[in-house]
Amino acid sequence: MIFKYCNDSKLPLLDLKDFIKVLQYVSDEGKAELEKEYGKISTTSTGTILRKVIELQQQRADLFFGETSFDVDDLMRISDDGRGMISILRVTDLQDRPKLFSTFMLQLLAELYASCPEEGDLDKPKLVMFIDEAHLIFQEASDALQQQIETIIKLIRSKGIGIFFCTQSPMDVPSLVLAQLGLKVQRALRTFTAADRKVIKQTAENYPETEFYRTEDLITQLGIGEALVTMLNEKGIPTPLVHCMMRPPQSRMDILTAEELDGLISKSKIAGKYNRPVDSQSAHEILTEKLEQAAKKEEQEKQKETGEKEERKTTTKKEKGFFDDPVVKSMTRTAGNTIVRSLLGISGLGGRSRRRTSLF
Repeated sequence: MIFKYCNDSKLPLLDLKDFIKVLQYVSDEGKAELEKEYGKISTTSTGTILRKVIELQQQRADLFFGETSFDVDDLMRISDDGRGMISILRVTDLQDRPKLFSTFMLQLLAELYASCPEEGDLDKPKLVMFIDEAHLIFQEASDALQQQIETIIKLIRSKGIGIFFCTQSPMDVPSLVLAQLGLKVQRALRTFTAADRKVIKQTAENYPETEFYRTEDLITQLGIGEALVTMLNEKGIPTPLVHCMMRPPQSRMDILTAEELDGLISKSKIAGKYNRPVDSQSAHEILTEKLEQAAKKEEQEKQKETGEKEERKTTTKKEKGFFDDPVVKSMTRTAGNTIVRSLLGISGLGGRSRRRTSLF
């Protein structure tokens, strides 16, 4: 309902402060306006949403979500010599903020699904994503968030996009998502507790049954460079589980130094696109201006009303004249009473009887 209201009212939601401002507005000054057009909205619901957004904001999500928005087309760039490019989204500081990480990944996958056209069954995918520390996506994800991720993973395959989840144990990935993964590469797992043994047993049950290996025992005996592999064949049937040696990468297996990172960023063609801060006019600025104008108008009306009251008091107040003096008023009343009694006496209507005086 809030997103519909923003669309109809032309209030762009570009960052978290826009969303927070809209939530505050529809809970207070704009509540009557929203309920008139779209029906009642519970204050408890808006309060709960606001707390969740502030929780993300405390994890510095306001620096993560906003302008310039991440363009998914930048993940599918082609080099000058016609080769595909490897993009690395370095989010090492998100490991202690799983809610922010899962929210970002959902937004990224959802935008990929919405913007990429249907491709059908391609010989090779046009984009392959490797999500490291994938357990962070599902660690603190709500049921609604997890359900959306599961739905996108099921459908994004038709867009020509492949997803690889990299994690310590298959049990870190929900079963519904795990069931959509055709390629599985299992490294060694070690048992140190009874809980570990249960996890290994459950992990072994996720692989095709085989007469050649006792999977739950073999997983704990794998050495460096060894793995268990199963994939889908050309007919979409899972291949038997195979114990094999993995070919090591030909790149340097080490972290990049700060100097190497700075060198790569300086040569990047898109670094300037995302390093430039942008704060366009959006819902926060529009609503703030609207509230300021309303407050200014209310203050002007109060001043006008106060001025009219003072003017009425001034016009109703009479100027004191000669007869407003208390002494003059008293003398006037006395003279008036005397004249009235005299007139009544002459008319014979006086209240007092007169005694006739005689010389005799």
